[in-house]
Amino acid sequence: MKRERRIKIIATLGPASATPEMCAKLFAAGVDVFRINMSHTQRETLPATIAMLRALETQFRRPVGILADLQGPKLRVGAFGGDGGVTLENGARFTLDSDPAPGTQKRVHLPHPEILTALEPGHVVILDDGKLRLVVEKASPTQAVTRVVVGGRLSSRKGVSLPDTTIAVSAMTDKDRSDAEAAAEAGVDWIALSFVQRPEDMADLRKIVQGRALAMAKIEKPQALLRLEEIIDASDSIMVARGDLGVEMPLEKVPGTQKRITRMCRRKGKPVIVATQMLESMITSPVPTRAEVSDVATAVFEGADAVMLSAESAAGQFPIEAVSMMNRIAEEVESESVYRSILEAQRAEPEATGADAIAKAAHEVADALNLKIIAAWTSSGSTAFRLARERPNSTVIALTPNRATARRLTLVWGVHAVVTKDASDIDDMASRACKFAVREKFAKLGDRIIVVAGVPFGTPGATNMVRIAFVAKEHVEKA
Repeated sequence: MKRERRIKIIATLGPASATPEMCAKLFAAGVDVFRINMSHTQRETLPATIAMLRALETQFRRPVGILADLQGPKLRVGAFGGDGGVTLENGARFTLDSDPAPGTQKRVHLPHPEILTALEPGHVVILDDGKLRLVVEKASPTQAVTRVVVGGRLSSRKGVSLPDTTIAVSAMTDKDRSDAEAAAEAGVDWIALSFVQRPEDMADLRKIVQGRALAMAKIEKPQALLRLEEIIDASDSIMVARGDLGVEMPLEKVPGTQKRITRMCRRKGKPVIVATQMLESMITSPVPTRAEVSDVATAVFEGADAVMLSAESAAGQFPIEAVSMMNRIAEEVESESVYRSILEAQRAEPEATGADAIAKAAHEVADALNLKIIAAWTSSGSTAFRLARERPNSTVIALTPNRATARRLTLVWGVHAVVTKDASDIDDMASRACKFAVREKFAKLGDRIIVVAGVPFGTPGATNMVRIAFVAKEHVEKA
């Protein structure tokens, strides 16, 4: 199955999509990676869900990517007495404290001592997904006296967001640790960590995963932006989780933040995913708004590796239509004349390594000769990652003997992964690259392709060779 676009599509599984029949339709419509939201998934059912998705590989003869998204800490206020809530007036004083007694008009329990310890005067406390806003006036380890800036109805166990406060607690809860272990053991390809504030959070995830899956950091806290470069360096990929970012920082700052994260990830060669509310209206409508179409198009123009559907595919009434729409938007944007110029303007200089120099050389040779295909032999996937960083005009066919590598590369911009045995020598490398380029319908008789590999074969990270190969009659016959 050949995609006609470079950017990848991630779809979240849920009640509207978690059947073999619907997953097959979604994959055919354009999904490259399926996201499993661990907030709504039991560890006991995870192996069966993954087995269902792996069955698609046999049906479509293509690798299928699987992303497990960890829930992260759920910070909430305690319970109120009476009818279960109060109305906070603007300008009123309201206390968050360590007393577990039912809440009143004046106070409520905050069952997170780490928050009370970290709060300082002037810090903003946001409640119920941005509906209420408080400012801390006095703080101690047992209580925080706040002033209500934006009031409203506050009910029991509503969420707490802290845009100014760095909490001295790991991003991983006990549930996350258990879920991460279960997901890695079950064979997912990527694991996303929520609530990331610092690079050490990603180190915690890596200790659990131990290389069985790649680690993705979700940027949804303003605190993460203070150490963004370190977090990107500590991660295998980044998700711009705009929903939570939009709660904890002014909405008008989110678009610029999205661009800054996207460009830094591209410069460092780390896949970047733009997520949340991309086609939100398609939860209940068969067509999106014009603004949503423009939002998806912006992510494509920026050169993001993937765009993601959440409730649209998990619980929406039109999951197939949402995927198809996202697919069509991406194809249309990538055919625009200005698309290439935007990508080229953001090209980063290669790092001072042989592999990066080879990737740049392959890109320049392909451009100079107007070649459609760069075939990369790769064991770990690092060669394909480096080529994708270049955002070449050519499709990157990643030839790998490692099925796990092929699955991970389903998330990476412009990469079409094929599982095959490793090359035996240089001639075999070129010949089979041509054969697969024809078989996958990217090349035809008489075409030339670029072949990138490392010698000796099978040595991870040893990319050191570029070769131009010619598609001959024998390659077409073998395909």
